[in-house]
Amino acid sequence: MQPLEKRIQALASDVAAAYEQLSIDDKAKQLAALDEELAVPEVWNNPSDAQAKSKQQAALSATVQPWQTLKAQVEDLKELMDLGDDSLASEFDGQISAMEKELAERKKELLFNGKYDNLGAIMRISAGVGGTDAQDFAEMLERMYLRWAENSDMQTTVHERSTGEEAGIKTVVIEISGPYAYGKLRSENGVHRLVRLSPFNSDNLRQTSFALVEILPQIDTPDEVQIDEKDLKIDVYRAGGHGGQSVNTTDSAVRVTHEPTGIVVAIQNERSQLQNKETAMKILRSKLAQLQIEQHAESIADLRAGESANWGSQIRNYVLHPYTLVKDTRTKYEEKDPQSVLDGKINGFIEAYLESQLGE
Repeated sequence: MQPLEKRIQALASDVAAAYEQLSIDDKAKQLAALDEELAVPEVWNNPSDAQAKSKQQAALSATVQPWQTLKAQVEDLKELMDLGDDSLASEFDGQISAMEKELAERKKELLFNGKYDNLGAIMRISAGVGGTDAQDFAEMLERMYLRWAENSDMQTTVHERSTGEEAGIKTVVIEISGPYAYGKLRSENGVHRLVRLSPFNSDNLRQTSFALVEILPQIDTPDEVQIDEKDLKIDVYRAGGHGGQSVNTTDSAVRVTHEPTGIVVAIQNERSQLQNKETAMKILRSKLAQLQIEQHAESIADLRAGESANWGSQIRNYVLHPYTLVKDTRTKYEEKDPQSVLDGKINGFIEAYLESQLGE
């Protein structure tokens, strides 16, 4: 029994250390407070605030409950083993092995130590140099991230999508909600480069194209990022569309400019001007929060003009010809099966990036 006793002691110690590092007790108190708030029917008088709290509740629950369950299981097994029934040794061994495996998986959460890592993410994908190939590549990346989100039990909402004339997309804005969505996806922020034989020219020549992926923390509540109203320029205009189909006949589209930084957010997907403004303000808060992280600024007032992600920061190459390889330029992590990566299998890149950031 001695090796088993040592293993259960080590397991209990590791769980306790992770519990403390992840502030599970504090998060459990926050969750209980949110449960109480959302149990009051009047909270739904303000639907946007209630929805934000509901998302926060779901994210906290997805973090807290598995750790509480694992801790309780370890404590229960430890008590049972203290009774000293040697006939159950093989059963204890199997239970400890299962818990060790779960702990190893759960300990990946310790990599998420950034200020906004536990929040949802707002992703913007923009086609760059490469014409139709670049627009097609942007759509390939959109599909990749939507598949990753689905496989990771994340929820997605497309807020804005502009399609290319011949193929692909010019831009898309996607909101991704789920445990540590921003913490996982911040590794994707930057320029992605594709090399392949182009399906869009008659000579089938090798083509290099680029797409920009911006990842922003999803700031749902206005008090998290204070914006001075006088710094904003808000324009409303008539929403456009292809071929006159489903085009709004009122000035419902909204463009918000944060004049100190020059950041512009335009949203026209919703029919309501109010909804478009709310979405634009949420994205603006997220952009300012991301810029604050990058510039190490104490406050929004200290920010300098500049975009969140820029075309100078190439992070990953997707090579489909003359050989097949996807390689991250920062961590040097690579996969030799680009199709599986483009089908959403990007966790290897995410984990390699998070581990590379631990020493920084």
